[in-house]
Amino acid sequence: MTTAAKLLAQKQQLLERLQEDPGPNERSEIERLLEQIDTALNLLDEDGSGEGPD
Repeated sequence: MTTAAKLLAQKQQLLERLQEDPGPNERSEIERLLEQIDTALNLLDEDGSGEGPD
């Protein structure tokens, strides 16, 4: 499994947790983690590891 695939799987799990209506502290932690994943995916894409432009 590639790094991007792992990040996308982790992002999906976090998004599913958000749908379960977590408390405010958990919600902010999930949102922080989602931002980190998005940043990492953007860096991978800029590095040429992506499938192409959006």
